Amino acid sequence: KAKNSTCSPKEFSNGDTRKQLLARSRYLLYKAPSNWTESQYCRSKILFDQYPDIKIAFDLTQGLRNIFNTAKTIEVAYTKLAHWYKDVENTGFKAFNTIANTITLNYRSILNYFINRSTNASAESFNAKIKAFRAQFRGVRNVEFFLFRLTTIFA
Repeated sequence: KAKNSTCSPKEFSNGDTRKQLLARSRYLLYKAPSNWTESQYCRSKILFDQYPDIKIAFDLTQGLRNIFNTAKTIEVAYTKLAHWYKDVENTGFKAFNTIANTITLNYRSILNYFINRSTNASAESFNAKIKAFRAQFRGVRNVEFFLFRLTTIFA
C-alpha cells in the first residue's frame, strides 16, 4: 500500500493462478486420465507437482476404479482389493480408511458384483417407482387393490 503497487498472484505455465488451478482442476479429478482434454492434462501435471498428496489420492481412486473395470473373476478382484487396501493403509489418509473399512466389512457382497457384473440398480429403480406411485395416491388404504394396481401397471 505504501508503494501504490498492486499485488499480482503467481501464474503457472498455463496462465492459472493457484486459486484458479484448484478451482478448474476439480472436474478433472472425477475423470479417468484417458478422458482428459489437452488442457486438463497440462493442468493435472501442474496440480500434481504442486500438491503431491492430491496425486496420491487420485492414484488410489483410479486404482479402485480400475479394479471394478478390469477384474473379471472374484479371485482376481479379491487379490486386487487386498493390494489396494494395503496401499490405503500405507498412505494414512483418513478418508480412504473409511472406504477401506467399508470394503472390509462388506467384501462378500461387494465381490458378488464380479460374478456377472450386475448390481441391484433395477430393484432400487422399481422400489422408487412403487414409492412414487404410493405417494401419488397419498397412501394405501386397501392393500389388495394396491397390489392389483401395481401388477396391472408394472407387470
